[in-house]
Amino acid sequence: MLPLNSSPRQVMILNVILDGEPMQAQIEIRYLPAPDQWFFSLRDHATGDLLVNMIPLICSRGEVNDLLLPFRHLREGKGVGSLICLRAGEETAKPDPARESLREFELIWSDQIR
Repeated sequence: MLPLNSSPRQVMILNVILDGEPMQAQIEIRYLPAPDQWFFSLRDHATGDLLVNMIPLICSRGEVNDLLLPFRHLREGKGVGSLICLRAGEETAKPDPARESLREFELIWSDQIR
C-alpha cells in the first residue's frame, strides 16, 4: 500500500521486486484541479526512464481494475507491477479520488496480478 497524504504532489522512491527483478522506483502522485483528479507516474529511478506517465487513479468497483495492465510489455516483458485503487471505507461523494478525498482511498502497488 502506498503512503498517501493530501499534498497535491507526492514523490516517493521505493526499492521493490517486480517479477523477480529488483527495481528502484520513483512514484509521483499528482493532483490536477481542472479535472479534479489524481494521477500516477512511475520512473525507473536508477536509469531515469519514465515508464508510466500521468494515468488517472480510477477506483476499482466490483472487479479488480489493474491500472498498470497496459504496461506489462515494459522492462523487457517484466512489466511494472499492478496498481489498484480501492475505497478505504464507506462510499464517497465521488467514485474516484478527488482533491479532498484521496485519503479515503487505498492505492495498492505490487507485483503483477496474474
